[in-house]
Amino acid sequence: MNIDHHRLRNKEIAATVLAHGAELCSLTDAQGFELLWQAGPEWPRHAPLLFPIVGRLKNDELHHRGKAYPMAQHGFARDHRFDWVSRESTSCKLVLNDNAETRIRYPFPFRLEVNYTLKGAGLDITLDVTNTGNEMLPASIGAHPAFHWPLLPGLAKEAYKLIFSNEESAPVRRLKDGLMRPMSEPTPIRGDTLSLSEKLFDDDAIILDQLASSAVSYAADHGPSIDVSWQGFRELGVWSKPGGARFLCVEPWHGFASPSEFDGEFIDKPGLMHISPAQKRSVNYRIRIG
Repeated sequence: MNIDHHRLRNKEIAATVLAHGAELCSLTDAQGFELLWQAGPEWPRHAPLLFPIVGRLKNDELHHRGKAYPMAQHGFARDHRFDWVSRESTSCKLVLNDNAETRIRYPFPFRLEVNYTLKGAGLDITLDVTNTGNEMLPASIGAHPAFHWPLLPGLAKEAYKLIFSNEESAPVRRLKDGLMRPMSEPTPIRGDTLSLSEKLFDDDAIILDQLASSAVSYAADHGPSIDVSWQGFRELGVWSKPGGARFLCVEPWHGFASPSEFDGEFIDKPGLMHISPAQKRSVNYRIRIG
């Protein structure tokens, strides 16, 4: 049994999960067709977990009780090795507990469990954050799966759309230097449909912080498609690397980058979960191959 990764498989799909970052690194259909971005030079990741922050903090610092802690964009979970809790043919569970290294950046006790389960043509991912300490646990968590764009070689990127489960008429947020701009902006979504193009990402991610939907379909008029649905997440990011790259990220989040004007105590940062001692918060999302 390989200690670095685990392969899940049923009759319809297969997935591979790494111990490093508890990261999904492969998702294939029954014919072995790969849908997940394979960590090319444009962006060397597949589907990292974002914890205990989503996005950036101002000056990459977390402030707690008058002390500043270094905290890089999207947190540290994606760069830590998780421990295997269980490994079955169609499921696996991994865990990361706070330790001396995490406390240098994040002075809070926690337990982060990640559970992957194949069900039919879908992969369910559940993220559980438990407060193992004696004070309130402030945290954000997010998913960052990257899919090939285009999914089907030979199709133009502009052939693809995101179709949301509800109309998304609310303004969106954009970033400057990794922080949230003060003002919202008109949405590029028309009704329930976002027509995709590289130009959409000239100003980095599109952030839906007034999200009406709980699912989105990524598809062209023909070829494979991907449905992403979620529970417990409040925001959604859509991103590809500015300047063009052959991947598209559809990212359920609970949290977002610091507003550009915010530089206060971390516990007061907008968008956080606040988890009481001995309590747990669960979020989950599902990737289904169409």
